[in-house]
Amino acid sequence: MSTAPAPSTAAAFDLAAGFRAAAVACGLRSGDGHDLTLIASDRAASAAGVFTTNRVQAAPVLYDREVLARDPAAIRAVIANAGCANACTGEPGMAATRRTAALVAAAIGCTPEQVLVLSTGVIGRALDMAKVERGIAALAAAQATRDGVAAGGLGAERGGAAAARAIMTTDTRPKTAAEDVTIDGRTIAIRGMAKGAGMIHPHMATMLSVLTTDAAIAPGALQTALAAAVKRSFNRVSVDGDMSTNDTVLLLASGASGVTPAGAALESFTAALTRVSTSLARQIARDGEGATRLVTIAVTGARDETEAHTVADSIARSPLVKTAIHGGDPNWGRVLCAAGYSGAAIDPQRLSLAFGEGPRAIMLVKAGLPLAFDAAAASALLELDPVIIRLDLGLGAAEATVWTCDLSAEYVAINAHYTT
Repeated sequence: MSTAPAPSTAAAFDLAAGFRAAAVACGLRSGDGHDLTLIASDRAASAAGVFTTNRVQAAPVLYDREVLARDPAAIRAVIANAGCANACTGEPGMAATRRTAALVAAAIGCTPEQVLVLSTGVIGRALDMAKVERGIAALAAAQATRDGVAAGGLGAERGGAAAARAIMTTDTRPKTAAEDVTIDGRTIAIRGMAKGAGMIHPHMATMLSVLTTDAAIAPGALQTALAAAVKRSFNRVSVDGDMSTNDTVLLLASGASGVTPAGAALESFTAALTRVSTSLARQIARDGEGATRLVTIAVTGARDETEAHTVADSIARSPLVKTAIHGGDPNWGRVLCAAGYSGAAIDPQRLSLAFGEGPRAIMLVKAGLPLAFDAAAASALLELDPVIIRLDLGLGAAEATVWTCDLSAEYVAINAHYTT
């Protein structure tokens, strides 16, 4: 049993066997880009989902929870739109979500209860169902034709790369990842795509992500694998400390490979799923609104993993830490300050802090006391991509890593005029 990474570029990305995708531009967001995508399964697929814990949840989140609670072993499609979050829209929003699922079901020949719905964009605006209806018709036509071109002038395009672009909002690039797992000489594919650049501070996932695999895995085992992967990937990324109303990660298994991983093989599958999810999470942090570089915050020496995550997460959310990184200011006191208010029972006299890794790393604090250091060299480490911050708590052997980004004036400019 072995794992073999399969590098993925956006241009070459596609879904796992048993799934097909198409995207169209139906006018839900400004500009000419695709904004509606359909991922369809050739057969009933197993599905798992992890959702935002924000108490204000978008209609698609509420709907998808219902679908997966009813029958997660018979999913046929995922329809996703960008440009409108369909959140805080009340019963009309739920009706729009159910109508979207019904339109997809009629187009591909299944029931509405076999369709999952995703939305992302501005909160509080009604979904334009006339545009959605035209878009779904074009998507179905594109998937049915040999060349993938649909009538209606909506610019339909088939394939996973098109789908990854169609779910973007303020993202500057599509986010995709792929890996193959070889089990007893047979290969399982895992393919993932995600979107997210702002309103990123999940307690489950990050904005929208769809993961597909050709493994044959029952919903219960699939949910366990997804929860484990999310815990160490999407749950460890922060751009701005704001949790979305729409965060959803879906994992669909087509069974097309005929391989059913169990025991150690299922553990290998989960490890590969975690690596794919981690790649997507890091891409989201790197593409944070206005970001110029990725920041990796590694906390070691904790009593347990939860404590390490709590401290790393607090540092990642600190505007003072993030702005210091943006300016290349080695003001390490901000890091210890954020660790101190994390809520974890840390001991200030045991803390050791360093910037960077390897031979270029600079130790700034040892056992709670400041060390003399080269400020210019430390500043240079904060201008690398990625920036590495390592804090040892001196309390145990557990550790956790969180990914974030620097905070620039461009972030303020983007979000000061997001709807205007």
